[in-house]
Amino acid sequence: MVKENVLDKNTTLALEKSNQLSFKQRLSKAKKRIMRHWQLYIILLIPVVLVAIFSYGPMYGLQIAFKDYIPSYGIEGSKWVGFKHFINFINSHQFSRLIGNTITISLYSLIAGFPIPIILALALNECTSTKFKKAVQMITYAPHFISTVVMVGIILLILSPSSGIINQFIQLFGGKPIDFMAKPEWFKSIYVWSGVWQGMGYSSIIYIAALAGIDPTLHEAAIVDGASRWQRIWHVNIPGILPTVTILLIMNFGSIMSVGYEKILLMQNSLNMAKSDVISTFVYRMGLESAQYSFSAAVGLFNAVINFILLAIVNMVAKKLGETSLW
Repeated sequence: MVKENVLDKNTTLALEKSNQLSFKQRLSKAKKRIMRHWQLYIILLIPVVLVAIFSYGPMYGLQIAFKDYIPSYGIEGSKWVGFKHFINFINSHQFSRLIGNTITISLYSLIAGFPIPIILALALNECTSTKFKKAVQMITYAPHFISTVVMVGIILLILSPSSGIINQFIQLFGGKPIDFMAKPEWFKSIYVWSGVWQGMGYSSIIYIAALAGIDPTLHEAAIVDGASRWQRIWHVNIPGILPTVTILLIMNFGSIMSVGYEKILLMQNSLNMAKSDVISTFVYRMGLESAQYSFSAAVGLFNAVINFILLAIVNMVAKKLGETSLW
Protein backbone atom coordinates (compact mmCIF):
# COMPACT_ATOMS: atom_id res chain seq x y z
CA MET A 1 0.00 0.00 0.00
CA VAL A 2 2.83 2.39 0.91
CA LYS A 3 4.62 1.67 -2.37
CA GLU A 4 1.39 2.23 -4.31
CA ASN A 5 0.83 5.58 -2.56
CA VAL A 6 4.42 6.64 -3.32
CA LEU A 7 3.99 5.64 -6.97
CA ASP A 8 0.71 7.57 -7.19
CA LYS A 9 2.34 10.68 -5.72
CA ASN A 10 5.31 10.40 -8.08
CA THR A 11 2.97 9.96 -11.04
CA THR A 12 0.91 12.99 -9.98
CA LEU A 13 4.04 15.13 -9.55
CA ALA A 14 5.33 14.04 -12.93
CA LEU A 15 2.03 14.92 -14.59
CA GLU A 16 1.95 18.31 -12.88
CA LYS A 17 5.50 19.05 -14.04
CA SER A 18 4.69 18.00 -17.60
CA ASN A 19 1.55 20.16 -17.59
CA GLN A 20 3.54 23.13 -16.28
CA LEU A 21 6.18 22.59 -18.93
CA SER A 22 3.58 22.24 -21.69
CA PHE A 23 1.79 25.37 -20.46
CA LYS A 24 5.07 27.30 -20.39
CA GLN A 25 5.90 26.03 -23.86
CA ARG A 26 2.49 27.05 -25.20
CA LEU A 27 2.82 30.46 -23.55
CA SER A 28 6.29 30.90 -25.01
CA LYS A 29 5.06 29.96 -28.49
CA ALA A 30 2.12 32.36 -28.15
CA LYS A 31 4.46 35.21 -27.14
CA LYS A 32 6.75 34.50 -30.10
CA ARG A 33 3.75 34.39 -32.45
CA ILE A 34 2.42 37.71 -31.12
CA MET A 35 5.84 39.38 -31.37
CA ARG A 36 6.30 38.09 -34.91
CA HIS A 37 2.88 39.33 -36.10
CA TRP A 38 2.27 42.21 -33.67
CA GLN A 39 0.90 44.49 -36.41
CA LEU A 40 -1.91 42.04 -37.16
CA TYR A 41 -2.79 41.69 -33.49
CA ILE A 42 -3.01 45.49 -33.12
CA ILE A 43 -5.40 45.59 -36.11
CA LEU A 44 -7.44 42.80 -34.46
CA LEU A 45 -7.41 44.66 -31.15
CA ILE A 46 -9.25 47.69 -32.59
CA PRO A 47 -12.58 45.92 -33.37
CA VAL A 48 -12.33 43.93 -30.13
CA VAL A 49 -12.04 47.17 -28.12
CA LEU A 50 -14.89 48.77 -30.09
CA VAL A 51 -17.17 45.77 -29.45
CA ALA A 52 -16.21 45.76 -25.75
CA ILE A 53 -16.98 49.48 -25.38
CA PHE A 54 -20.10 49.84 -27.50
CA SER A 55 -21.67 46.34 -27.23
CA TYR A 56 -20.67 44.93 -23.85
CA GLY A 57 -20.16 48.21 -21.97
CA PRO A 58 -23.82 49.32 -22.23
CA MET A 59 -24.92 45.97 -20.75
CA TYR A 60 -24.20 47.50 -17.35
CA GLY A 61 -27.29 49.64 -17.85
CA LEU A 62 -29.56 46.62 -18.40
CA GLN A 63 -30.07 46.40 -14.66
CA ILE A 64 -32.47 49.36 -14.84
CA ALA A 65 -34.96 46.88 -16.34
CA PHE A 66 -35.11 45.33 -12.87
CA LYS A 67 -35.31 48.66 -11.02
CA ASP A 68 -37.55 51.72 -10.74
CA TYR A 69 -34.90 53.88 -12.31
CA ILE A 70 -34.85 57.54 -11.28
CA PRO A 71 -32.13 59.58 -13.04
CA SER A 72 -31.42 61.73 -9.96
CA TYR A 73 -30.76 58.59 -7.87
CA GLY A 74 -28.67 56.89 -10.53
CA ILE A 75 -28.60 53.19 -11.36
CA GLU A 76 -27.18 52.10 -8.01
CA GLY A 77 -29.52 54.31 -5.98
CA SER A 78 -32.73 53.25 -7.71
CA LYS A 79 -35.03 50.74 -6.04
CA TRP A 80 -34.80 47.08 -7.09
CA VAL A 81 -38.21 45.73 -8.21
CA GLY A 82 -37.26 42.45 -9.90
CA PHE A 83 -39.53 41.33 -12.74
CA LYS A 84 -42.22 43.96 -12.10
CA HIS A 85 -41.84 45.72 -15.47
CA PHE A 86 -41.73 42.44 -17.42
CA ILE A 87 -44.97 41.30 -15.75
CA ASN A 88 -46.61 44.67 -16.42
CA PHE A 89 -45.69 44.44 -20.11
CA ILE A 90 -46.96 40.86 -20.49
CA ASN A 91 -50.22 41.74 -18.70
CA SER A 92 -50.76 44.96 -20.66
CA HIS A 93 -53.54 45.18 -23.26
CA GLN A 94 -50.94 46.12 -25.91
CA PHE A 95 -48.84 42.97 -25.50
CA SER A 96 -50.71 40.73 -27.96
CA ARG A 97 -50.98 43.50 -30.57
CA LEU A 98 -47.27 44.37 -30.38
CA ILE A 99 -46.12 40.74 -30.52
CA GLY A 100 -48.55 39.94 -33.34
CA ASN A 101 -47.55 42.94 -35.47
CA THR A 102 -43.83 42.37 -34.89
CA ILE A 103 -43.97 38.68 -35.82
CA THR A 104 -46.24 39.11 -38.85
CA ILE A 105 -44.16 41.97 -40.30
CA SER A 106 -40.94 40.03 -39.72
CA LEU A 107 -42.24 36.79 -41.22
CA TYR A 108 -43.78 38.68 -44.14
CA SER A 109 -40.43 40.40 -44.75
CA LEU A 110 -38.58 37.09 -44.48
CA ILE A 111 -40.91 35.18 -46.83
CA ALA A 112 -41.07 37.99 -49.39
CA GLY A 113 -37.55 39.36 -49.14
CA PHE A 114 -35.28 36.37 -48.49
CA PRO A 115 -35.68 34.43 -51.79
CA ILE A 116 -35.57 37.45 -54.12
CA PRO A 117 -31.85 38.30 -53.66
CA ILE A 118 -31.04 34.61 -54.28
CA ILE A 119 -33.08 34.59 -57.50
CA LEU A 120 -31.47 37.89 -58.58
CA ALA A 121 -27.96 36.53 -57.89
CA LEU A 122 -28.67 33.33 -59.86
CA ALA A 123 -30.07 35.37 -62.76
CA LEU A 124 -27.10 37.76 -62.84
CA ASN A 125 -24.70 34.82 -62.65
CA GLU A 126 -26.26 33.38 -65.82
CA CYS A 127 -26.22 36.72 -67.65
CA THR A 128 -23.75 36.66 -70.57
CA SER A 129 -23.92 40.38 -71.45
CA THR A 130 -21.44 42.26 -69.24
CA LYS A 131 -22.98 45.67 -69.98
CA PHE A 132 -26.51 44.50 -69.17
CA LYS A 133 -25.29 42.77 -66.01
CA LYS A 134 -23.53 45.94 -64.77
CA ALA A 135 -26.59 48.06 -65.59
CA VAL A 136 -28.90 45.75 -63.62
CA GLN A 137 -26.47 45.68 -60.69
CA MET A 138 -26.25 49.47 -60.59
CA ILE A 139 -30.04 49.87 -60.78
CA THR A 140 -30.73 47.27 -58.07
CA TYR A 141 -27.88 48.35 -55.74
CA ALA A 142 -28.71 52.09 -55.84
CA PRO A 143 -31.87 52.04 -53.64
CA HIS A 144 -29.86 50.60 -50.74
CA PHE A 145 -27.95 53.88 -50.44
CA ILE A 146 -31.10 56.00 -50.17
CA SER A 147 -31.65 57.14 -46.58
CA THR A 148 -34.72 55.94 -44.69
CA VAL A 149 -36.18 59.44 -44.51
CA VAL A 150 -35.86 59.95 -48.28
CA MET A 151 -37.23 56.46 -48.92
CA VAL A 152 -40.36 57.12 -46.85
CA GLY A 153 -40.74 60.49 -48.57
CA ILE A 154 -40.70 58.72 -51.96
CA ILE A 155 -43.28 56.18 -50.72
CA LEU A 156 -45.60 58.95 -49.49
CA LEU A 157 -45.30 60.81 -52.80
CA ILE A 158 -45.99 57.70 -54.90
CA LEU A 159 -48.99 56.71 -52.76
CA SER A 160 -50.42 60.21 -52.28
CA PRO A 161 -54.25 60.13 -52.81
CA SER A 162 -54.16 63.45 -54.67
CA SER A 163 -51.01 63.41 -56.80
CA GLY A 164 -49.45 59.95 -56.39
CA ILE A 165 -48.69 57.98 -59.54
CA ILE A 166 -50.50 54.87 -58.23
CA ASN A 167 -53.73 56.77 -57.68
CA GLN A 168 -53.32 58.49 -61.05
CA PHE A 169 -53.40 55.06 -62.69
CA ILE A 170 -56.40 54.02 -60.58
CA GLN A 171 -58.31 57.14 -61.64
CA LEU A 172 -57.24 56.60 -65.26
CA PHE A 173 -59.10 53.29 -65.27
CA GLY A 174 -62.17 54.78 -63.60
CA GLY A 175 -61.40 53.90 -59.99
CA LYS A 176 -61.49 56.07 -56.89
CA PRO A 177 -58.24 57.24 -55.26
CA ILE A 178 -57.13 55.28 -52.19
CA ASP A 179 -55.44 56.82 -49.17
CA PHE A 180 -53.04 53.89 -48.68
CA MET A 181 -51.31 55.28 -45.61
CA ALA A 182 -54.64 55.71 -43.82
CA LYS A 183 -55.64 52.08 -44.44
CA PRO A 184 -54.20 49.74 -41.76
CA GLU A 185 -54.58 46.70 -44.04
CA TRP A 186 -52.15 48.20 -46.58
CA PHE A 187 -49.38 49.12 -44.14
CA LYS A 188 -47.56 45.78 -43.92
CA SER A 189 -47.45 45.24 -47.69
CA ILE A 190 -46.19 48.79 -48.30
CA TYR A 191 -43.52 48.39 -45.61
CA VAL A 192 -42.35 44.95 -46.76
CA TRP A 193 -42.30 45.42 -50.54
CA SER A 194 -40.63 48.83 -50.36
CA GLY A 195 -37.98 47.17 -48.19
CA VAL A 196 -37.59 44.34 -50.70
CA TRP A 197 -37.10 46.87 -53.51
CA GLN A 198 -34.56 48.81 -51.45
CA GLY A 199 -32.50 45.87 -50.23
CA MET A 200 -32.65 43.10 -52.82
CA GLY A 201 -29.70 44.29 -54.92
CA TYR A 202 -27.34 44.85 -52.03
CA SER A 203 -28.38 41.59 -50.35
CA SER A 204 -27.59 39.66 -53.54
CA ILE A 205 -23.89 40.58 -53.37
CA ILE A 206 -23.03 37.84 -50.89
CA TYR A 207 -24.79 35.22 -53.05
CA ILE A 208 -22.98 36.45 -56.17
CA ALA A 209 -19.70 36.06 -54.26
CA ALA A 210 -20.71 32.52 -53.20
CA LEU A 211 -21.57 31.63 -56.81
CA ALA A 212 -18.18 32.93 -57.94
CA GLY A 213 -16.54 30.44 -55.56
CA ILE A 214 -18.16 27.37 -57.14
CA ASP A 215 -15.64 25.15 -58.91
CA PRO A 216 -16.02 25.67 -62.72
CA THR A 217 -15.14 22.02 -63.32
CA LEU A 218 -18.52 21.06 -61.84
CA HIS A 219 -20.25 23.00 -64.60
CA GLU A 220 -17.93 21.51 -67.21
CA ALA A 221 -18.71 18.00 -66.00
CA ALA A 222 -22.45 18.78 -66.00
CA ILE A 223 -22.24 20.09 -69.58
CA VAL A 224 -20.39 16.95 -70.67
CA ASP A 225 -23.19 14.88 -69.09
CA GLY A 226 -25.73 16.83 -71.16
CA ALA A 227 -27.20 18.98 -68.37
CA SER A 228 -29.20 22.00 -69.49
CA ARG A 229 -28.75 25.48 -68.00
CA TRP A 230 -31.72 24.99 -65.65
CA GLN A 231 -30.35 21.63 -64.51
CA ARG A 232 -26.94 23.20 -63.79
CA ILE A 233 -28.59 25.95 -61.78
CA TRP A 234 -30.59 23.40 -59.78
CA HIS A 235 -27.90 20.75 -59.28
CA VAL A 236 -24.68 22.85 -59.17
CA ASN A 237 -25.36 26.50 -58.31
CA ILE A 238 -28.03 26.10 -55.65
CA PRO A 239 -26.18 23.33 -53.72
CA GLY A 240 -23.03 25.45 -54.00
CA ILE A 241 -24.58 28.45 -52.24
CA LEU A 242 -26.74 26.41 -49.84
CA PRO A 243 -24.35 26.81 -46.83
CA THR A 244 -24.41 30.60 -47.30
CA VAL A 245 -28.20 30.56 -47.61
CA THR A 246 -28.50 28.49 -44.42
CA ILE A 247 -26.27 30.81 -42.38
CA LEU A 248 -28.14 33.93 -43.53
CA LEU A 249 -31.50 32.26 -42.90
CA ILE A 250 -30.44 31.41 -39.34
CA MET A 251 -29.33 35.00 -38.76
CA ASN A 252 -32.60 36.32 -40.20
CA PHE A 253 -34.60 34.09 -37.86
CA GLY A 254 -32.44 35.32 -34.99
CA SER A 255 -33.60 38.88 -35.61
CA ILE A 256 -37.23 38.07 -36.32
CA MET A 257 -38.40 40.15 -33.35
CA SER A 258 -36.15 43.08 -34.21
CA VAL A 259 -38.15 45.19 -36.63
CA GLY A 260 -36.36 48.53 -36.94
CA TYR A 261 -38.31 51.51 -35.62
CA GLU A 262 -37.02 54.22 -37.99
CA LYS A 263 -38.97 53.41 -41.15
CA ILE A 264 -42.09 52.29 -39.29
CA LEU A 265 -42.06 55.43 -37.15
CA LEU A 266 -41.87 57.63 -40.24
CA MET A 267 -44.71 55.74 -41.95
CA GLN A 268 -46.83 55.48 -38.83
CA ASN A 269 -49.89 57.61 -38.09
CA SER A 270 -52.92 57.42 -35.84
CA LEU A 271 -55.01 55.77 -38.57
CA ASN A 272 -52.69 52.80 -39.24
CA MET A 273 -51.44 52.37 -35.66
CA ALA A 274 -53.40 49.14 -35.18
CA LYS A 275 -51.20 47.33 -37.75
CA SER A 276 -48.00 49.40 -37.59
CA ASP A 277 -47.21 49.48 -33.89
CA VAL A 278 -44.36 47.07 -33.09
CA ILE A 279 -42.11 46.46 -30.09
CA SER A 280 -39.36 48.82 -31.27
CA THR A 281 -41.74 51.77 -31.78
CA PHE A 282 -43.37 51.01 -28.42
CA VAL A 283 -39.96 51.06 -26.72
CA TYR A 284 -39.20 54.39 -28.43
CA ARG A 285 -42.44 55.95 -27.18
CA MET A 286 -42.14 54.60 -23.66
CA GLY A 287 -38.45 55.42 -23.27
CA LEU A 288 -37.98 58.74 -25.04
CA GLU A 289 -41.44 60.27 -25.12
CA SER A 290 -42.90 59.05 -21.82
CA ALA A 291 -39.54 58.80 -19.94
CA GLN A 292 -40.43 55.33 -18.57
CA TYR A 293 -36.83 54.19 -18.75
CA SER A 294 -37.09 51.02 -16.68
CA PHE A 295 -40.24 49.82 -18.43
CA SER A 296 -38.82 50.44 -21.92
CA ALA A 297 -35.53 48.73 -20.94
CA ALA A 298 -37.50 45.71 -19.72
CA VAL A 299 -39.45 45.50 -22.99
CA GLY A 300 -36.23 45.81 -25.02
CA LEU A 301 -34.53 43.11 -22.93
CA PHE A 302 -37.55 40.82 -23.29
CA ASN A 303 -37.35 41.27 -27.06
CA ALA A 304 -33.60 40.51 -27.11
CA VAL A 305 -34.03 37.34 -25.04
CA ILE A 306 -36.78 36.06 -27.38
CA ASN A 307 -34.49 36.75 -30.36
CA PHE A 308 -31.64 34.80 -28.75
CA ILE A 309 -33.91 31.84 -27.98
CA LEU A 310 -35.18 31.80 -31.58
CA LEU A 311 -31.60 31.98 -32.88
CA ALA A 312 -30.53 29.05 -30.69
CA ILE A 313 -33.55 26.93 -31.73
CA VAL A 314 -33.14 27.59 -35.47
CA ASN A 315 -29.39 26.95 -35.25
CA MET A 316 -30.02 23.64 -33.46
CA VAL A 317 -32.56 22.58 -36.09
CA ALA A 318 -30.19 23.54 -38.92
CA LYS A 319 -27.39 21.57 -37.28
CA LYS A 320 -29.55 18.47 -37.02
CA LEU A 321 -30.86 18.72 -40.57
CA GLY A 322 -27.48 19.48 -42.15
CA GLU A 323 -23.85 20.24 -41.41
CA THR A 324 -24.14 24.04 -41.64
CA SER A 325 -24.77 26.09 -38.49
CA LEU A 326 -23.46 29.12 -36.63
CA TRP A 327 -21.99 27.01 -33.84
